[in-house]
Amino acid sequence: MGRIVVTEFVSLDGVVEDPGGAEDFKYGGWSFEVSRGDEGDKFKLDEAMSSDALLLGRVTYEGFAEAWPSRDGEFADKFNTMPKYVVSSSLEDPAWANSTVLDGDLAEEVGKLKAEYEGDIVVHGSVQLVQALLDRDLVDELRLMVYPLVLGAGKRLFGETSDKKPLRLVESKTVGDGVTILIFQPAGET
Repeated sequence: MGRIVVTEFVSLDGVVEDPGGAEDFKYGGWSFEVSRGDEGDKFKLDEAMSSDALLLGRVTYEGFAEAWPSRDGEFADKFNTMPKYVVSSSLEDPAWANSTVLDGDLAEEVGKLKAEYEGDIVVHGSVQLVQALLDRDLVDELRLMVYPLVLGAGKRLFGETSDKKPLRLVESKTVGDGVTILIFQPAGET
């Protein structure tokens, strides 16, 4: 059975908007202002290489589909060849290789993906999708790379939920120039 793993670059005040600088956010590219160092880079590469598939919201999917096909290297090769699933009610014909649109019931679609894969189905960015997954208790692991920046504006990772969501910290470490990697799982899971 596969696992839904959410991975996010997040500011200290919870902002996840435009860490890479491609979305016209006034602080876009903020994740490049602080080095995550070799250990942080290795964490992201290892995460990508151990992923079985990507699960993305439409906006993140479109940004990735524009950026990754023209890149090369180990990370890009993995992203470009692995199966990708995009949750969208408006996208009809995804052009990025190995992409499939999911437009049915979220819990049902996620259940099918978890049954199909043995490893991690990783969600990058995709704030609206992540909030829906968290609200429906569909996230098996939450990986936050917390940057020591307060942005004061922008889309936040956590929105309102239907109930509280207890989490258990399973790993933490600081890399680079103060970037903290926090890995959580739902409380009660091992």
